[in-house]
Amino acid sequence: MTGAPHWPDRPDPLDDDLGWMLGIVFRGYVRVADHALTDFPGGPRGYQVLTAAITGPARNQGAIAEELGIDRTVLTYLIDDLERPGFVARRADPADRRNRLVDVTDVGRAAWEQRRLALRHVESHLLGTLTPAESATLRALLQRVACSVQATDPLRDLCEVVSQVQPTENQTDAPAGRGGRSTAARGRRRATD
Repeated sequence: MTGAPHWPDRPDPLDDDLGWMLGIVFRGYVRVADHALTDFPGGPRGYQVLTAAITGPARNQGAIAEELGIDRTVLTYLIDDLERPGFVARRADPADRRNRLVDVTDVGRAAWEQRRLALRHVESHLLGTLTPAESATLRALLQRVACSVQATDPLRDLCEVVSQVQPTENQTDAPAGRGGRSTAARGRRRATD
């Protein structure tokens, strides 16, 4: 699988390394998703912010930053980027005038729906070697793992956001976590080259 020489009695250790597998899939997804979101304000992160803002009632910037694990300062710039084309609007929070709530506009909803469709095509391409049933199973398993990992992290609301964004007929889509080749795996890889 990795291109390293294989001995009949010993498979390539990377073929069974979760970090390597997640890294390959993640990097492939990022390359294609970046292309699909190239002209979207804020790129993939802007899309994530709009996705978080579109699910449920308007929330303040701090809550969105916490959900997505984005620094509040960075989030401010992303919201600025989304506000320019009219995708979102900020308004004072009636419960606490010091806070600003982020509302998604009709233009923002339409842009989000269009990009969501484009990303579904990206996902279909990426999972093209799987049958529809296998793809649904993979998504369900990834969602379960992602939500379990999320439960141990302070960003507890992210799994709720993920489940709200999914289509009702297929509640199995979930973003895969970031992965990469571990130092030990890289060392094993070099040893087999």
